[in-house]
Amino acid sequence: MSLFERIDEVLARHGELARRLADPAIYKDPRLLREVSSEHSRLGEVVEAHRARARALEDAEQARAVLRDESDPELRETAREMAREAEAQLAGLEERLTALLLPRDPLDDRNAIMEIRAGAGGDEASIFAADLLRMYQAHCRDIGFSTEVVSLSENDEGVKEAVLGVSGDRVYFRLRHESGVHRVQRVPRTESQGRVHTSTVTVAVLPEADEIDFKLDMNEVKVDVFRASGAGGQHVNTTDSAVRLTHLPTGIVAANQDQKSQIKNREKAAKILAARVYDSILRERKAREDASRRGQVGTGDRSERIRTYNYPQNRLTDHRIGLTVHNLDAIMEGALKEVGDALIARRQALLLKGADGGKTSSEE
Repeated sequence: MSLFERIDEVLARHGELARRLADPAIYKDPRLLREVSSEHSRLGEVVEAHRARARALEDAEQARAVLRDESDPELRETAREMAREAEAQLAGLEERLTALLLPRDPLDDRNAIMEIRAGAGGDEASIFAADLLRMYQAHCRDIGFSTEVVSLSENDEGVKEAVLGVSGDRVYFRLRHESGVHRVQRVPRTESQGRVHTSTVTVAVLPEADEIDFKLDMNEVKVDVFRASGAGGQHVNTTDSAVRLTHLPTGIVAANQDQKSQIKNREKAAKILAARVYDSILRERKAREDASRRGQVGTGDRSERIRTYNYPQNRLTDHRIGLTVHNLDAIMEGALKEVGDALIARRQALLLKGADGGKTSSEE
């Protein structure tokens, strides 16, 4: 069955969901209400695009009929222009419908936790981690997302680890492909002989845990408090305000020491821990279901080198899709949308191939 042959199924399903939402009984089950509302809204986009496509088809046919039957040159030119506009609109609507009908990961609608960690390269890795943090903050502003620095660990040169909370419309869908190893090639400011060095930073993008789907059981969490250290103000080294949380079943740890209040540090650490544990559960589930990995751009593995930032050549290369652009200076100021769009388009192309019966596989 082709994607467009699924339209009748979508229309029927959308009507069924509308009837379920009209039943007061559904409001007694928050999880079911959320699931039905979400699917109804998503399918509503398909229905709207389908109706717009039908109107464009009708406009194009009417214009072609005028061209066949009308002899007046002025009317024929008007009809010809109407046909061109309708066909251009039709092409755009069919592309939108194709995207809307592709298999959809329910996690794509989630907010995200982005973790940025300095890797190999010493001080230069910390400097680049700080650069990436600023880049992502600027990029998120540009595309309408809100960000909050949930946790920040710095050293004298830059950032050892940063945890960024990102919220907005379909955040995980937009940012999920940033997970992996980011490699930078440039002359460090500490290099006196002008030699190009290579350093790495690891980025992990985790879907934010939804309490309806997953709630961290604090009875399974060990809480340790300790005296904060490093940058942070006068309160550092004066009170036991820092908090470390350990999820005992998995051994996953999250810590926070950014706030003066132990309570606030505990809240932020719990948010990070919940996302990490939830991500661990999802990864185990995906490992058991190989099919769920099909159609992804790259494996998303945090050990995979996904991108190189070459400063001497003002070049960024995304190795998963073979994309090279020469506007690295603008990208580091947040202009990452072109690269993100290319990654999303590639993923959708692979999903479309799979939906039409072809084989999909991860990129190298």
